[in-house]
Amino acid sequence: MASVRGYFHPKTATGDASLIPSPPWHYSGDLLTVEYRTDPARVRELLPEPLELADEDPGAVALIWADWQSCAADGIQLLDPVLAQYKEAFAVVRCQYKGRTYSRCVYIWVDKDFAVARGLHQGYPKKLGSIHQTRPHPYGPAPRIEAGARFGATLAAADRRLAQAVVTLREPSETNGFVNSHPMAHHRWLPSVEKGKGLALDELIETGAASFEAGEAWAGDAELELFEAPTEELARLEIREPIGAYYRQVGVVWDGGTLLESGTSGAE
Repeated sequence: MASVRGYFHPKTATGDASLIPSPPWHYSGDLLTVEYRTDPARVRELLPEPLELADEDPGAVALIWADWQSCAADGIQLLDPVLAQYKEAFAVVRCQYKGRTYSRCVYIWVDKDFAVARGLHQGYPKKLGSIHQTRPHPYGPAPRIEAGARFGATLAAADRRLAQAVVTLREPSETNGFVNSHPMAHHRWLPSVEKGKGLALDELIETGAASFEAGEAWAGDAELELFEAPTEELARLEIREPIGAYYRQVGVVWDGGTLLESGTSGAE
């Protein structure tokens, strides 16, 4: 009797064609973070039950650009860079579950299929997009990590620009912002293949880094713009008040999450 292997589709006799390897997944990345305040009602409309608005600063949003290299435990993808390198941009809010504050990714765009597949597993609402950000470098015209350095970042999807930012570094910082500093509260949803049967998978999970290391964080100022698009809703998180901006290089390991509850989200 034939058996097939692989952590994710496609499953084959060898498993070599699987879109993503099994965890743990290791990441090295450059992060640009812009934080601002929006109407808390716009955050609330993105939180399915049983999640609630955070008690403190409920309208806070972080829009984050990340330039990643990632790999499985053996690191082999780093030697075939098309399998390791990708970029993403994502919007994070904070929420509350049973009295505890969580971060939650409400929108995210990536530029590689393997990143989309990992997102489906982790509960991130990933879509394909076009993401670019200025890279630091110690030589030539690229910015150094120092006061006055300027970084640009853009996000587009389906041929429409959704966001753009310019971040100017000011000084070293003790933090990389506060909106994305908690464990993530995500949903894993999968509709039933039978019509009218609702969700075959409906899980609220907690997930986060199994380990984390980072370089010095830098705080700065940001010029941020959001744009309307016919099939995107990022602009509904309108900018009411800037909070700050940050740059940091990080190393992260992801190795699974924890089920909080299932079958109670009321998602349609």
